[in-house]
Amino acid sequence: RFGESFDEQMFRDTNPRVLENRQKRDEIHARFAKALNDNNLEELRQIIIDSEIVCPISGTRNWTEVRQFNLMFSTEMGSTADGAMKVFLRPETAQGIFVNFLNVQKTGRMKIPFGIAQIGKAFRNEIVARQFIFRMREFEQMEMQFFVAPGEELKWFEHWKAFRMKWHQTLGFGAQKYRFHDHDKLAHYANAATDIEFEMPFGFKEVEGIHSRTDFDLSQHEKYSGKKLQYFDPEQNKSYVPFVVETSIGVDRMFLSVLAASYCEETLEGGETRVLLNLPPALAPVKLAILPLVKKDGLPEKAREIMDELKFSFACQYDEKDSIGKRYRRQDAIGTPFCATIDHQTLEDNTVTIRYRDTMAQERVTIDSLQRVIAEKTDLKNLLKKLS
Repeated sequence: RFGESFDEQMFRDTNPRVLENRQKRDEIHARFAKALNDNNLEELRQIIIDSEIVCPISGTRNWTEVRQFNLMFSTEMGSTADGAMKVFLRPETAQGIFVNFLNVQKTGRMKIPFGIAQIGKAFRNEIVARQFIFRMREFEQMEMQFFVAPGEELKWFEHWKAFRMKWHQTLGFGAQKYRFHDHDKLAHYANAATDIEFEMPFGFKEVEGIHSRTDFDLSQHEKYSGKKLQYFDPEQNKSYVPFVVETSIGVDRMFLSVLAASYCEETLEGGETRVLLNLPPALAPVKLAILPLVKKDGLPEKAREIMDELKFSFACQYDEKDSIGKRYRRQDAIGTPFCATIDHQTLEDNTVTIRYRDTMAQERVTIDSLQRVIAEKTDLKNLLKKLS
């Protein structure tokens, strides 16, 4: 419509209608951010009314009052009902790290800056659990609390922000699949926060959060327990409560993002379609499929021999049922990056055919080199080295 010479950025910067709408958007955004920070529920509802927001399903503008929701699960602990104490399921794994901070620091003889990481269950009373495993009430978290000297937290926040994005992009799904989303409203304990979002089939969604939590958590535990949680810094010759930079990733969301990015249906020559799970080889649950060409002539026995040798190094799968083409398709569908086909030539010269999942290209290699070839392609260390 506009032609090849159309300059979109210039159009956005000069078109009066675009500039007017941008100004309206910025004004609404500023009102919204202020209302959130002020916890002004009336103002939030007024913004909805003033913006004439319509329900996309029913078309109504008859909105309810804006309300606070309880996002924590409560239960009771005690042997009798009348003496029970109300307790809550943890909404994050972080507090276990904070309680044990000094134990880990002293027994590990750690010097600041250092981090403590853990994985575990967390529970949130989601209003609507939806979008497959993206939003659940019981989920798995991986968190790291990185302890730094006061005043250095924002420097380390920027470090972990960049490093965690690099970690995600190392998986190879493309930088365009990721973006940062800085928080408009900070949690009461934070002085900086951002999310790493991934482009799911239903839009960009958070998979990891990076937060500068200040010294709030350790200070609160220290205050209410009456126990000091301070670090003695030999370089500064003084004790202080460390500040904390947190990285928190949802394991279930990460799993979903990898599946969503890897799944595709590919049309081949001749019109045939194959289902392909294009997993990074280091993350594939099965690294190698061992496939005898036929179920006779000693090929299954030779294949089993190779399987028994390699199964201690990789997750391998043996399959002799159906034609070799159907077996290739089955392995494509579960994301197996390599197939080793044992044929009659194998019995003559101890070579096998490696078939590559993504390109379907084939290569002849010796059995002795098979372990090295697969290890070079699937070892998780190859991914981690890209971060150094």
